[in-house]
Amino acid sequence: MSRPVKITVVGSVNLDLVATAATLPAPGETVIGAKLGRYPGGKGANQALAARRLGAEVRLVARIGADAFADEAMALLRAEGVDLSACTVDPAEATGAALIAVSASGENQIVVASGANMTLTADLLGAPVQDTLICQLELPLETVARAVETATGFVCVNLAPAQAVPEVILQRADLLIVNEIEKTFYGDALDRAPGLVAVTWGAKGAGLYRAGQLLASASPPNVTAVDTTGAGDTFVAALVVALQENRPPEQALRFACAAGALTATRAGAQTSLPHRAEVDARLVAPQI
Repeated sequence: MSRPVKITVVGSVNLDLVATAATLPAPGETVIGAKLGRYPGGKGANQALAARRLGAEVRLVARIGADAFADEAMALLRAEGVDLSACTVDPAEATGAALIAVSASGENQIVVASGANMTLTADLLGAPVQDTLICQLELPLETVARAVETATGFVCVNLAPAQAVPEVILQRADLLIVNEIEKTFYGDALDRAPGLVAVTWGAKGAGLYRAGQLLASASPPNVTAVDTTGAGDTFVAALVVALQENRPPEQALRFACAAGALTATRAGAQTSLPHRAEVDARLVAPQI
């Protein structure tokens, strides 16, 4: 059996407070009768745990507060063997929290109180990452840029949430991942990036591009969505794992789409992340 992929995730850790209601509120509207859940989350933590469940050896570089939220937010990462030795505690800031509203159809709205995530400064990164690196944008951009610029292996950056980024991030990344909204925000800059660019279209699947040219596309399996929180993070982790296992682009996209779709069938972010055997089984199952 081949050795597992080794991944370092530099990213955010949050506790997600999820209110599930019949519909999402319009601006200024109050929706009552929601059901509240508490789940470990944060894009960095989600991607780290997703990669771990898909068979990778994973190290997380992150920042948390000295509070009760931190224990909840780190519980699944700790239980499932993610290396947390590079996670540090900020005694003055709260652990990040995400306030998430989810509709009956699975769509969501998210507001993040970043807390300690924004005190993960570049000087806390330690030695340059030599294995595969995954970053997102829920941290100070200077920290992300330093991690990306100094990494010596394969670099993936999930350009979310969309915001103006240092040019080094776009130019150094071997793989950039965006959804439809983020693709519109970054526009032609994605076509000028030298690396691969993956674009997700939700239930319509995903495409993989280089210099604006489509290399491969894939569709997810048919599922009933319950909560799409975490599905994009699972896609990121799964695509990186598959590409680092030297799967061809179309196979890698199919694997990532299947993993993301399975995530959407369960509530919560980390609690919904699929294991490798589930994804492999779904890929060979007949479509209904």
